[in-house]
Amino acid sequence: MIILLIFLGVFLIFLVYIFRKNRKTHRLPPGPSGIPLFGYLPWINSKRPHVSFTELARKYGPICGLQMGSVYTVLLSDPQLVRQAFSKDTFAGRAPLYLTHGIMQGYGLICAEGNLWKDQRRFVAGCLKNFGMTKLPGIKRDRLEERILAIVNEYTSKLKKLTMEDGIDPCETLHHYLGNVMNDIVFGKVYKEDDEVWKWLRHLQEEGVKHVGIAGPLNFLPFFRFLPRYGKVMELLIDGKLKTHQHYQTIIDEHRARPEKMDNFLAAFDDAMNTDTNNEHFTQQQFYHLLADLYGAGVDTTFATFRWFLLFMAAYPDEQKKIQDEMDELLGQKVPTLEDRLILIRLEAAIAETQRLRSVTPVGIPHGTTEDTQIGDYDIPKGTMIVPLQWAIHTDPSFWHDPLSFKPERFIAEDGSLIKPKAFLPYQAGKRMCVGDELSRMTLFLFGARILHSFVLSVPSGMRLDLEGECGITLVPKPHRLIFTPRE
Repeated sequence: MIILLIFLGVFLIFLVYIFRKNRKTHRLPPGPSGIPLFGYLPWINSKRPHVSFTELARKYGPICGLQMGSVYTVLLSDPQLVRQAFSKDTFAGRAPLYLTHGIMQGYGLICAEGNLWKDQRRFVAGCLKNFGMTKLPGIKRDRLEERILAIVNEYTSKLKKLTMEDGIDPCETLHHYLGNVMNDIVFGKVYKEDDEVWKWLRHLQEEGVKHVGIAGPLNFLPFFRFLPRYGKVMELLIDGKLKTHQHYQTIIDEHRARPEKMDNFLAAFDDAMNTDTNNEHFTQQQFYHLLADLYGAGVDTTFATFRWFLLFMAAYPDEQKKIQDEMDELLGQKVPTLEDRLILIRLEAAIAETQRLRSVTPVGIPHGTTEDTQIGDYDIPKGTMIVPLQWAIHTDPSFWHDPLSFKPERFIAEDGSLIKPKAFLPYQAGKRMCVGDELSRMTLFLFGARILHSFVLSVPSGMRLDLEGECGITLVPKPHRLIFTPRE
């Protein structure tokens, strides 16, 4: 039976490949040839896919087409093209990947399309604004800042208590505190660091991210799920999803048992389910998947970015000192707050340079075309996966001088103000750009400002830092140790 299913899968994908090769249009973007069934997949470095894609972009140009298993793919490596394409509804779909359509079933926000996505994005954006995610000061933003700072202050206090003789692995502690920021905003609760349920949730998230990375070929060759190795991965992913949803139901029940309203997504969605009964999108499955998306997306990218920021501060002590000198000069003994984002330019520039040099989603978040369309002079078929290749854009020497070097000053204008070049796309662009971009900026600034205000970061004696990282769903630093020395 399994052999028959595999044969059918191979046959169907072969038909798709032949169809692509023989379609009437002759204006597909230039790109490499592949082989039947697999397309160009065998030549993609699974550990560094962003590098493989960037090499193709450099060779074939800013619009590059290739076959990835059963999915036709277009790589965009020009920021203007990304902005133009992603501003259109035609490019606001999701790529036809198996994990998106098979496991997540189109629920949530990341995997959603069409009216469900439009409705839920509008709901999420409204909630974030109501919680205080705004660029301008106000009562609501002050409250959100207080919530974040309460956790930041716990983090700095914890670091001061740790033994630093040989340094510490900053990952575990940072994951706890950054995770609690999102726990508070998404679920309305926070955990103690040694809470067994919280440890289990973090482990489940880490395992899920790891297995999704391993399961990469499943996205393009779904019949792989019948192979023992990938079948076991599928079981782990589905089992992890179900267990997570069961835990979410426990939190939902706890919320319903208490009368007070709280500023969190769980309470807001539950209220919408009970009051907006005519809205078909506020369902139980959507509830679970949206909570998972909001927590996972909020933690994964900010967590990875801040890990890189700490690493770069330790690796480049001169840049770290410039930020601290600016703080001392402009703030004196005052602890930094959000209102200081306008004057702590070097800190903002260093965070931006971290996001540029180590794009945590180096191949971007793929989009999908909802109908036949065009990019430039090329025809793009319906169902094409569109990859906004952040790594290629952020390391392109035509946009950035000496692009592989860490130089925060590239984000500082001659008059000392902060600049954001057009080739800088840390949160992507267009209709599906990160809905929580401002929350991410607030969190990164407050964590970065308070840490550098309180500590000098350094590398343990004799230890060499690896600044290349490991690429799964996100690009993260390899395990390392840092010393946090309290500043006088």
